[in-house]
Amino acid sequence: MTIDAHGGNTFAYSGVRYDFSVNLNPLGMQKPILDAVRDNAETFDAYPDTRCRALRRAAGEREGLPEDYFVFGNGAADIIVRLCMALKPKKALVTAPTFSEYEAAVTLAGGQTARYALSEAENFQVTPAYAQAVTADTDLVFLCQPNNPTGQLAASGTVEALLAACRQAGARLVIDECFLEFTGGQSAKAYLADNPHLILLKAFTKMYSMAGLRLGYCLCADSAVTEAVAAWGQSWSVSAPAQVAGIAACAMTEHPQKTRAYLETERPWLMQQLGRLVKVYPADGNFILFRAGPDLWQKCMDRGVMLRSCANFHGLGEDFYRIGIQSHSNNLELLRTLEEIFSESR
Repeated sequence: MTIDAHGGNTFAYSGVRYDFSVNLNPLGMQKPILDAVRDNAETFDAYPDTRCRALRRAAGEREGLPEDYFVFGNGAADIIVRLCMALKPKKALVTAPTFSEYEAAVTLAGGQTARYALSEAENFQVTPAYAQAVTADTDLVFLCQPNNPTGQLAASGTVEALLAACRQAGARLVIDECFLEFTGGQSAKAYLADNPHLILLKAFTKMYSMAGLRLGYCLCADSAVTEAVAAWGQSWSVSAPAQVAGIAACAMTEHPQKTRAYLETERPWLMQQLGRLVKVYPADGNFILFRAGPDLWQKCMDRGVMLRSCANFHGLGEDFYRIGIQSHSNNLELLRTLEEIFSESR
């Protein structure tokens, strides 16, 4: 089995009919975004605005936050790298498992990463105990909310405990909320004004199915941080098509609610159906973690169904998999594939 660093690498394989390795919005890219890109195509011969002024205004109104809190980039992954290069943390703290780009960016910036192991007995949920791992020499702490690939929101009180621990240690807290809108969970943006050591990561990639357009941003009340992160980006890090798509997305105020309504029905049904075949872990968002045989990835690929192997996540193993929730018809195809595989092995 080839272990891809991330999901969505269908370019490396042939015959993929259903790509469950990605965790995008199951409703797909919406017409207002497609129209915005098409209708503005004749303007794309000009350089994009390096300050993303129109996008900044639209996002500021949408989030209800000052425009100077925002720094936009070529997806959240771009912002993570720029953030680490700007802050140069000597020691960062992450959970295990979690999104691999945090540790990769810290390493690129010359720092080291300590891992806080999540407990399978607690279904890998992040709890306030995570704050106890913040030490005097910690510079940067990451919290993925909900965590990727485990899919759960952190337990109540975790954000507050981390804010307090980081304040005491003089560390900065980075909360990745790229998947938060899928859950209906509470954003930490209300804490920004009184906590300049808090940084939020957000993206249009997931909720608006804009993975190919690449658009993410960070939020921070500390202008020294936002200016440093901005300075670490290339001059035109956000393309003109991405900017007009982002502006259109900001106007789609009902889209997250419609998405959550779909997931509130589809997610429990799919988890229940999967639970008849494999061990499923609790999920709050648009993706599900489960455990099965280590050869399941290849067996599914042989049938044109691509899963996200979690073998390269610290704290998991080659018998863990993540799937993005898709349309009901696609989810039925996944279940049929798994039932076929498991019936053959009986």
